[in-house]
Amino acid sequence: MHLIRTLFTTSTLLLGLVEASNYRITDNWVGTSFLSAFSWENIADPTHGRVNYLPQSASLARNLTYAHGTHFIMRADSATVLSPSGPGRDSNRIMSTKSYGHNTVLVADIYHMPGGCGTWPALWTTDVNTWPNGGEIDILEGVNDKSPNAITLHTSENCMMPASRLQTGTSTQLDCYWMTNGNAGCGVLERKANSYGPSFNAAGGGWFAMERTPNFIRAWFWSRQDSSVPFDVRNPGQATVNTDGWGTPTALFPNTNCDISSKFAPHKVIINLTFCGDWAGNTYLNDGCPGNCIDRVNNSPGSFTEAYWDIGAIRMYGL
Repeated sequence: MHLIRTLFTTSTLLLGLVEASNYRITDNWVGTSFLSAFSWENIADPTHGRVNYLPQSASLARNLTYAHGTHFIMRADSATVLSPSGPGRDSNRIMSTKSYGHNTVLVADIYHMPGGCGTWPALWTTDVNTWPNGGEIDILEGVNDKSPNAITLHTSENCMMPASRLQTGTSTQLDCYWMTNGNAGCGVLERKANSYGPSFNAAGGGWFAMERTPNFIRAWFWSRQDSSVPFDVRNPGQATVNTDGWGTPTALFPNTNCDISSKFAPHKVIINLTFCGDWAGNTYLNDGCPGNCIDRVNNSPGSFTEAYWDIGAIRMYGL
């Protein structure tokens, strides 16, 4: 462990990064507090999914959003057969009322994420008014139950990541520019299979964390079964977190060839679940899913009984 820490410190200095500090909690969203801290976006899906995003009042009335104790639940409709000419499957897209800039940390404690062929869940941050110029950070995202999780940045032009960096995940595309390769972004795949989908849920979920500074963006994942979950991540009573104690991140995005300070505006936190669309629909068959994605969403509501979020907490920290 001492050797790993030494290597990380040396690497960060070589990359022109800065040592992380103790971050103090600024927001703690648990249970019913999500209802006032987020707005429900009753909008057309920008990713062209077969979805109908409900306003908060309708979602609460349908029991597709509810909270009890430390559990905040958002689920998709799993009972209605849809008209092919009507709206998509009822679901939720929520966005935090507050924005968060550099020198912040997000820690999400999630018990269950949406699953099933045709699903496309995401926990991410962006400024919807300036996208793509204000950047996007995908913390938890995937489609069609295909593991592992992908952490991805999407930016305007001239933002490249180095091929070699100190992270445990596997880099995919290195160019973050949204116009490259159909907005694939510069992604990093988590090495743990239980970071996404049915295996994530079977393990009781886990924690996702993202640290953002002007010099780098880092992300981590710990399964609920991991013995290495840092105390300040696992313990909700902690007023501070120290990212220096979290070990090598899954993903490291340094500013060596990307001006992070200018590429990323203050962001809001977004949690959503869509169906099919630009990603889940396009890879549906390749991901081993049966039949046709749109037909499944329209005609097989029982296929979406696992299409729900169960979130223990999301905590925001700042310097």
